Amino acid sequence: MQNQQTRQLTNGAMMAAMFAVLLAVSVYVPLLNVITTLFLGLPIAWYSAKYPWKPSLLLAFVSLALSFIVGGLLSLPLALVYVPLGLSIGLCIYYGKSKLFMFLCTGIVLLISTVLQYVGSIVLLGINVLEESIAMMQESYAHAGDLLERFGATADQMEQYNESVDQMAFLVETLLPTLLVASVFLLVWLMLLFYLPVLKRLGTAVPKFPPFRDMKLPKSVLWYYLIVLLASMLSDLQPGTMAYMIFINASVLLQMLLFLQGVSFYHFYIKQEGWPKWVAVIVTFLALPLQSFTSIVGIVDLGFDIRGWVKRAHEFKGK
Repeated sequence: MQNQQTRQLTNGAMMAAMFAVLLAVSVYVPLLNVITTLFLGLPIAWYSAKYPWKPSLLLAFVSLALSFIVGGLLSLPLALVYVPLGLSIGLCIYYGKSKLFMFLCTGIVLLISTVLQYVGSIVLLGINVLEESIAMMQESYAHAGDLLERFGATADQMEQYNESVDQMAFLVETLLPTLLVASVFLLVWLMLLFYLPVLKRLGTAVPKFPPFRDMKLPKSVLWYYLIVLLASMLSDLQPGTMAYMIFINASVLLQMLLFLQGVSFYHFYIKQEGWPKWVAVIVTFLALPLQSFTSIVGIVDLGFDIRGWVKRAHEFKGK
């Protein structure tokens, strides 16, 4: 028992030191920091995959304290992304959770961390990162407009350009919640693609995702989409209001989910037909410009279970 506790403390100290070294390189060494940042959450994930939540949480707090000592306030945003990321991945492995649960749990934890950092930067530092980003985008478009005017753009062309820029800025500002959620979950997905094979090479048993073709959203997603669609059609939502922002973000987020459901059905059908994998790659790329049609396929797949029809048709052919 004492040897086990000693090993646990030793491993914890080693992982904390490794995290501090990786963080220092990520903050102070240009070019090399691109590589070390990718590995930043790995010590936390490895330790959390071997030990329960109490020592893992202690390591997370120690790592955050070390990040402040090593890099000051400059390193805290980086640590507040990768420490929760590694902790969530590791604990999900330790407690035997599925890869889908790990993906959702890690995404939610990282989303909460990102929102808290955003609020903290406004309250403590008076810096609104999103507003400054939008202002920089508008400034860059304004410079581009000046160049167009110098190269002889007409007044009508400049008016159309300015209207397009204003509409784009308004759209980005309105869809910020959806863009934030999508960005966080995309980052988590990419990190899982990188971390899990590395953890497996280090001797950790990691879960596997079920094939993408077997992805099936809950039918409640379809009802949520219909409710949002009806509400937006029957209500007079004014652009710029909170209700408008909520309904637009909900609609876009649900359409993204239904699009993924449609692409999943394409992969399912290709597998059932026994077509080669390169067909699935081509169909996936073609689904992007056909996003509306693919979302409709996803709706039909959820509502009418056309996968069951395809399976029965193949069973009938086999007989």
